[in-house]
Amino acid sequence: MKEAGFLFEELVSIMEKLRSAEGCEWDRKQTHESLKPYLIEECYELIEAIDEKNDDMMKEELGDVLLQVVFHAQIARERGAFTIEDVIRTLNEKLIRRHPHVFGDSPGYSYKQWEDIKAQEKGKKKSSRIGEINPLVPALSMARRIQENASQVGFDWKDPEGVYEKIEEELKELKEAKDPGELEEEFGDLLFSIVNLSRFLNVDPESALRKATRKFVERFKRMEELIEKDGLVLEELPIEKLDEYWEKAKGGDEE
Repeated sequence: MKEAGFLFEELVSIMEKLRSAEGCEWDRKQTHESLKPYLIEECYELIEAIDEKNDDMMKEELGDVLLQVVFHAQIARERGAFTIEDVIRTLNEKLIRRHPHVFGDSPGYSYKQWEDIKAQEKGKKKSSRIGEINPLVPALSMARRIQENASQVGFDWKDPEGVYEKIEEELKELKEAKDPGELEEEFGDLLFSIVNLSRFLNVDPESALRKATRKFVERFKRMEELIEKDGLVLEELPIEKLDEYWEKAKGGDEE
């Protein structure tokens, strides 16, 4: 732990140097706003490392995310807003406050207690158990979180069969939809139900969709290679021929 503390202090000192007059011109120019795309990018690269179960990559990407935290804290310090010490202190206090069953006298974990504590932190007299919708959170992840909150208070399907039936119902309604507004609404209902199923199957919808998209891209690239190898042009082939090459490309999924 002592080494970790020393290394963290060194990281903060490096960032101070980079932002100083003798530091890096690019780093000095950055603001909270200009760094937003980098923070998002680094978080997604970390998620990719986790999905690939690549420890070396994960170690590096965790460092990049930590860099963003220190970067923003240094900018805030220069503005006189807060320091990295304030960030850590606030986090420590929140962790202890939200876990009275670990650091206090509470007998055990309680979802209601957890929500009550969060509501007190936000200065709310009463908050909905369903939670709030953050427009910046990916829609699949937000749907999953809302459904989990509803489940915590007992508003949920008894088993996956009920969800499967709901998906079939929503698919039928989507097929019967006519105007654009109705189509969008029914498509959203279908997606929401599929995300609900992901909870029962213990599958992360964002991760599953990323992997499926990656698989499609890799398979498509193999199909392109096979077509090019045969001296043909992809755009000139009929769909029947493309399907044949697609099946050949699928055969390389296990390679």
